[in-house]
This record gives sequence, C-alpha cells and structure tokens, in this order.
Amino acid sequence: MKGVSSGQILVLFLVPLVLTSGVLPTTAARAVAGTTTNTEFIKTSCKATTYPDLCFSSLSIHASAIGADPELLAHTALDVALESAQSTSAEMAKIAGRRGLTPREIGAMQDCVEELGDSVGEIKRSLGEMKQMKGPDFGMKISDIQTWVSAALTDENTCTDGFAGKAMNGEVKTVVGEKIVKVAHMTSNALALVNSFAALHN
Repeated sequence: MKGVSSGQILVLFLVPLVLTSGVLPTTAARAVAGTTTNTEFIKTSCKATTYPDLCFSSLSIHASAIGADPELLAHTALDVALESAQSTSAEMAKIAGRRGLTPREIGAMQDCVEELGDSVGEIKRSLGEMKQMKGPDFGMKISDIQTWVSAALTDENTCTDGFAGKAMNGEVKTVVGEKIVKVAHMTSNALALVNSFAALHN
C-alpha cells in the first residue's frame, strides 16, 4: 500500500486478530477481572444482610470505588442509606402540601418527615465517625456508629408504622409507604455491613 510502512501493515493486521480472538490487552483484562472480583466481594458481603438483593443492587454500581474493602463497603452503604432518607424526606414534604389529603394522612406524613430528619442526622454522625476510624479507640467509635445507625433504623420503622393502620389507605399509603420501607431496608443493610466490619476487629 502506498505510503504505508511495513510496521503499520503489521499493526493493521494484528489489531483485528486480537479483537476477533477474544484476547484483551493486559490492562483491560486486569480491569475486567478487578471489577468482577469487586462485584463478587459485594455480593458475598450482602449475604449477611436482611435484604441481600437490595444490598447488591444499590452497592454494586460502586464496585470500583469499594474494591474489596469492608470499611469502604460499610461507608458506601451508609452513604446510600443517607441519600435515600434525604430524597424520601424531601418528597414526603412536598406530598404533604397537596390538597385532598385527610388530616390523618397529613399528620402521619409530618411525623414521618420529622422521624426521617432525625434519621438523616444520625446517619451523618455515623459517616463522620467512619472517617476517623484510625487510632486505639476503634472499639468506642464503632460502637457509637452502631448505636446511631440502630437509632436511625428505629426512627424509620416508627415512620413506617404510621402508615400501617387501617385509617391510612389509597395512593398516598402505597407510594409513600413503599419509599419509607425501602429507606428502612437500606439502613438495615448498612447496619449489617457495619456490624460485619466491626466483627473483623474483635
């Protein structure tokens, strides 16, 4: 071919050969293997939670950042739970302002927004402590985190209970109830992963 060196011809020949043979370059192969390993680590770790499918679906998208680090896994689980609680609380505040809601529904939603607010604060405190886990007082810090996440879960379950009675029916109960339950499940999973991380240091 005019203007093409023998070296360039060799490259043009080898590239399709590599692609069609299914052989990946070393760097790409390692990246794929690493991602698979990280994903498997998350899947295995999530088996210790009450809601493993939700755990895996919410955390596997962060596999590259988590790696195979139990501390990062617990930290990310708390991050995900916090984001879920914040977005649900904001959405409930908007729904509570709609017309046509019964006094019972409005009251339950206002109480729930307050409970979620407390939950958000407790998860934030846990995340703050997670950033300072180094040092000799690990046991005290992890105990504080477990206490705060447990309190957050209690607040969310209290919120869920407000929508469980027969006086609450219809679309609001269905839509809001599902969102609150998901938040509680996220926090439950985060607590389980924090507990698993803590157990590694016992």
